[in-house]
Amino acid sequence: MNRELSWLEFNQRVLDEALDPSNPLLERLKFFCIVNSNLDEFFEVRVAGLKQALAEGVSDRTPDGLNAAQTLERVRRRVLRLVDDANRCWREELVPGLARHGIRFLDESDLESSDREWLKQYYLEKVSPVLTPLAVDPSHPFPQLLNKSLNLIVRLHGQFHGQLRRWLAVVQVPRGLPRLVALPRNDGRQDYVFLSHLIGHHLGDLFPGMILEGCWSFRVTRNSELYIDEEEVPNLLRAVEHELDKRKRGSAVRLEVSADCPEEVRVELLSHVGLQPDDLYIVDGPVNPTRLMAVLEGDHSPDLRDAPFFGPVGETLRGREDLFEVIRERDVLLHHPYDSFNSVVEFLELAAADPRVLAIKQTLYRTGGDARIVGALMNAVKNGKQVTAVVELKARFDEANNIRWARALEEAGVHVIYGVFGFKIHCKVALVVRADEDGIRRYVHLGTGNYNPSTARLYTDISLLTCRPDFGADATELFNLLTGICRPQPTRRFIVAPHQMLDRILQLIEREATHAQSGLPARIVAKMNALVDTQVIDALYRASAAGVEIDLIVRGICCLRPGVPGLSERIRVRSIVDRYLEHARIWMFDNAHRPEVYVGSADWMPRNLHRRIEVVFPIEDGRLRDRVMDEILETELVDNTKARVLRPDGSYWIPPRPKAAKVRRAQAEFIERVHARKTVPKARRPNGTDKLLPRPRPRVP
Repeated sequence: MNRELSWLEFNQRVLDEALDPSNPLLERLKFFCIVNSNLDEFFEVRVAGLKQALAEGVSDRTPDGLNAAQTLERVRRRVLRLVDDANRCWREELVPGLARHGIRFLDESDLESSDREWLKQYYLEKVSPVLTPLAVDPSHPFPQLLNKSLNLIVRLHGQFHGQLRRWLAVVQVPRGLPRLVALPRNDGRQDYVFLSHLIGHHLGDLFPGMILEGCWSFRVTRNSELYIDEEEVPNLLRAVEHELDKRKRGSAVRLEVSADCPEEVRVELLSHVGLQPDDLYIVDGPVNPTRLMAVLEGDHSPDLRDAPFFGPVGETLRGREDLFEVIRERDVLLHHPYDSFNSVVEFLELAAADPRVLAIKQTLYRTGGDARIVGALMNAVKNGKQVTAVVELKARFDEANNIRWARALEEAGVHVIYGVFGFKIHCKVALVVRADEDGIRRYVHLGTGNYNPSTARLYTDISLLTCRPDFGADATELFNLLTGICRPQPTRRFIVAPHQMLDRILQLIEREATHAQSGLPARIVAKMNALVDTQVIDALYRASAAGVEIDLIVRGICCLRPGVPGLSERIRVRSIVDRYLEHARIWMFDNAHRPEVYVGSADWMPRNLHRRIEVVFPIEDGRLRDRVMDEILETELVDNTKARVLRPDGSYWIPPRPKAAKVRRAQAEFIERVHARKTVPKARRPNGTDKLLPRPRPRVP
């Protein structure tokens, strides 16, 4: 299956959540905004890459046999359907639904006289001073518009030297102002006017003496990929900064215009931005709808949102002040956001303040600029500890933020490493070296998600806190690899990409196939964001043919076709799109009822296996291994509410639930278990649960 088309199918599943009337209304609006944000990035990166390949005459074909031109043509057809569905969702579902709850988006005809007067003052005081009309004529070339900036194209006419002339002009909608203007209300209503509509109403002030024929919203999406030849740049940080500046004005890849824009104006716009008719997308709704997320910040009825949930402190850590003592007793597994990410932050803060801690080393991919995490590292330096931060400057669309915080860390005395030549550092690892009473001990945090407390409340991820000596030794050697000059060394427990991960995955799949051929139990359950790598897919096909039962939970892109006779009859694929973004990567290999469970940062994609530094690690505590298998994987495999099942033809569907079947929704069950743990004491498990004991594994249909 084509990667680009599979990604678009994932975005359709996100849109399905916006269309689902069982979701609270503001949550539906959130999914609508996410769809459009995702499409922006898709054009900025994936479509831009296809266009560049086409321009350069690259003849490579995708695994499904399509070249760049054919892929672009199919992408356009699928995007048009997706955009049409999204526009209809806005017009027919969201706008009327929100209006019924007092949240309205008003046009000029809907305004009362007091509203008009208030808006006029708002325009004169806050909007007008920052507007700049830009004529388009032989003396004024079409402006170089910033990527994804909202603009108005204006058509007008007037007398010039005694002759009637027509012009086009551009007015950029100021980025620094709220895209939605909230009208003052004291009756519980929340009424908004689009800033672009307000500017359009007052355009006569910008073009005195001219007759306005009309104005229409439009937006240009540009190639936002960074192109850095690391062999040729002496300073990676400065090179990234330079590329970020160029990103704002990269080559155009998409033109969006409002549906009421005349055909002749659309044609002129295409010509000015250097695009073809196939690059034009008509928007029968708000242009740049991602800014509608501001509506969610309002004071709305609780019925319009999901019930608030804040994950508590992990059960193992509850009531314990000394985290290091807890970790010495046994490994700690946290399932975010159902277990609070604050425990990870507190681990770092404790390490920064603890006089026994000698050194802290940490990777940072997308921090979000969290003051507590960055502050902990800075505080550690003040307390005399050796602190190293490996900051990935090429984390897409977080580059500027990472540069800013990297400079702040350097100024505070943290030793900052800006990535590794030729690779992105995507692993999530923190190492704390501590002088315990019985000697030097290494405490390690490993995870599937970024060190970002904000996204940790929105994404599902897994954290492991451990002081197992092998894990500490592997973490030490990993950081030596990231910061020094050395050849990759064999690891004890970590599986590290790009040095060994692909080979290890193939070995584990082949082992299950061998078990199946020998008549032994064989099963694979793997959860990830994306499955693209052809070698892994082919290995899964062979394992299926050998008799291995395979269940895949793939949130986004999946280039494997399940259930194809003679090829993948024993493979089942499902995708869960729900309140939280599924982000954890988990692999379970049954190993003849002696299961091995691995967790980490890597998807089964070429970029993860070949072009990134990734770490996947085993769950060796038997109790925690059971929890991952039984409480997480098996729960998601029986979800019959939010799970979509992949058909052999590449489409997704929700199988009809039998009348007698219990309603199962994985994320809701995870939350229910948290509430239950607050009130019901958990029985102690018998000793010996760390041992790998044979246990039957029921097959989940």
